[in-house]
Amino acid sequence: MKVKEYVEKKQPILYRVFSNALTAHKLTHSYLLLGEPGIPLKEVAIYLAKSILCEHPSPLADDTCLTCRRISRGEYLDFRFLDGSSSDIKKEDVEELVSAFSATSMERQGIKVYVVHRAENCTPEAVNSLLKFLEEPTPNTYAILTAENESKLLPTIISRCQKIRLKLVNRFEVIEEAQALGVSQDDAEILSYFYNDASLIQEKADEESYHVAKAAIDSFLGSLLEGKEEARFSMENDVIPVLTDKASVRFFFDLLTLFFQDLARKSAGDEVKLAAYDKILDALAGKLPHVGQSLLAIMTLRGEIEWNVNNALLLTHLATILTEEKL
Repeated sequence: MKVKEYVEKKQPILYRVFSNALTAHKLTHSYLLLGEPGIPLKEVAIYLAKSILCEHPSPLADDTCLTCRRISRGEYLDFRFLDGSSSDIKKEDVEELVSAFSATSMERQGIKVYVVHRAENCTPEAVNSLLKFLEEPTPNTYAILTAENESKLLPTIISRCQKIRLKLVNRFEVIEEAQALGVSQDDAEILSYFYNDASLIQEKADEESYHVAKAAIDSFLGSLLEGKEEARFSMENDVIPVLTDKASVRFFFDLLTLFFQDLARKSAGDEVKLAAYDKILDALAGKLPHVGQSLLAIMTLRGEIEWNVNNALLLTHLATILTEEKL
């Protein structure tokens, strides 16, 4: 992803605030980046950290100097990253960060920066440790927090940070830009729901994990047209074997949700969002009798992924529900 270009062109408020602070040497000790799902909060937060530490910023990071490259590789000793996007951030994670940043700086600049991505997913104990560190920062230490759900953050955390809200780029603009980069229409339309940046969509569209998930969803949707037994066979042979972890199962449910949301739009006579799939959506709309109830079932079962339910059983149950004549 071309983060420098994204910040400059797509996030003018963030660019102005951070550029002015760097130029005037008046950085706030802690920033909170807020944005809706799809906005590349992680990439932007790391880029801002690079901008603080860059060897020759202009005014933000050039992303090419040795320091920037070391941060990208996870080798810069005075930069730490805590990721709450895939699992909760625990008290031990924050305590390890505090311990490391309370010691003497390991790099010649003497400046330390840490990112807490998806800070709303800190455990209560981790929040307390983080709050104390925000209230009593060590000299030359800067924090960049991100969150998609501000309401889950403690007011005391928010009050310790300079809050900057990133804007969501128009989805159709993102799709057009992604197609201009060579991404197919169907991939651009699907991935625009998950990534609000064309270059990031281009990267994700080339990943093997995405192609595996897309092939699985295409096979399953096609089997729903053929009948109950075919759908269950596809789930057991084309879907379950390739979804090897929670993340892939979660993504499959998210993809299926998108298609059934469009089926609901079809039923209501509204325009679909996945135009590249219009034909199969037309066929499915005439085949499936209970789209609204199926959509609710998909979203309900997705919530059970986090409860350590056997993924194969969960997916088999999903196929059974979607192929029932009555719900």
